Amino acid sequence: MAVKFQGVDFYDVNGLLSEEERAVRDTVRSWVDDNLMPVIGDAYIAGKFPKQLIPGMAELGFFGANLPEEYGCAGLNNVAYGLIMQELERGDSGVRSFASVQGALVMYPIYTFGSDDQKKTWLPQMASGKVIGCFGLTEPDFGSNPAGMMTVAKETKDGWVLNGAKMWITNGSTAQAAVVWAKTGKDADSIRGFIVPTDTKGFSAKDQKGKLSLRASDTSELVLQDVHLPKDALLPKSGGLKSPLMCLTAARYGIAWGAVGAAMACYDEAVSYAKTRVMFDKPIGGFQLQQARLAEMLTEITKAQLLCVQLGRLKDENKATPQQVSLAKRNNVSIATDIAREARRLLGANGILAEYQAMRHLANLESVYTYEGTHDIHTLILGQEITGLSAFN
Repeated sequence: MAVKFQGVDFYDVNGLLSEEERAVRDTVRSWVDDNLMPVIGDAYIAGKFPKQLIPGMAELGFFGANLPEEYGCAGLNNVAYGLIMQELERGDSGVRSFASVQGALVMYPIYTFGSDDQKKTWLPQMASGKVIGCFGLTEPDFGSNPAGMMTVAKETKDGWVLNGAKMWITNGSTAQAAVVWAKTGKDADSIRGFIVPTDTKGFSAKDQKGKLSLRASDTSELVLQDVHLPKDALLPKSGGLKSPLMCLTAARYGIAWGAVGAAMACYDEAVSYAKTRVMFDKPIGGFQLQQARLAEMLTEITKAQLLCVQLGRLKDENKATPQQVSLAKRNNVSIATDIAREARRLLGANGILAEYQAMRHLANLESVYTYEGTHDIHTLILGQEITGLSAFN
């Protein structure tokens, strides 16, 4: 019988959390141990998202957890929401990505930019998991520069017609609804959001093949060919590039927490292995090289945990800035990637096996390092904030 995860908490971060926040974390932690961990290795090898987990995730309120209860959501604060993301990614980045996209990239823009009717129609169905959503911003030739998108929406007397393609879309082939961003004019100021039912004529999704990372996640290319939509498909309060960037900031916040979960999983596995793996007549944890690895892992996890809690408190007070979120995403994903790599090395040859976690987390984190703003893009965001000078053009 597998030992239950006890957490990593060297600076009593637990003491910074409210009773409700701890209860939320512990509930998700138990769910991950009981439901996700037994299946994720096989799902990763098979390259399939474990869809059987969706009803349980919905029942526990993982989707849009920080949105209001009136729409069927949990109405939690942002620290509790972050802890959900942390525990889900402790299981697997792909599963956290599923929940992140559903909540931060689909439900959030509908809640923020949608009409009352759109919110009442879509949000309860998404919170319950009856409707899965995806977010169509990135294009084959425009990732870090979304302002250059080629997807267009032309207004007609009856509504809108969309044409274009989107790439690297999580949940794309699973979704029943897509939030698609398109230009209604010639420049980035004309970008608007649209709710597109995926069974609309002219819409298609094709799975991305050959992935060596995020294998337990559905990743797709979306193609829109003369997709006719009614007028009320438009998110009326969306306007300009700022709208999708607000969604990315919401998602990046969850990623900052999620990366801590992946790092905790790798550290916990490395500590357990170091205590039980015997080499040269004693556990390898008794050698200086491995102790140095573990000390560095614990130090970086502790710093990242404190960063997340403070960022969450600022977010709950409506004081958090996109630049602060960029710092957290940039730092936490970077240290988690380093920790996963060092854990894999500590495990030696066993570290490449699916029954251990480190290699899977390492491969996944290489994608997390890139998506929702690459490490380098967040570096430039911070550089601009520091100097007041843009290095983007």
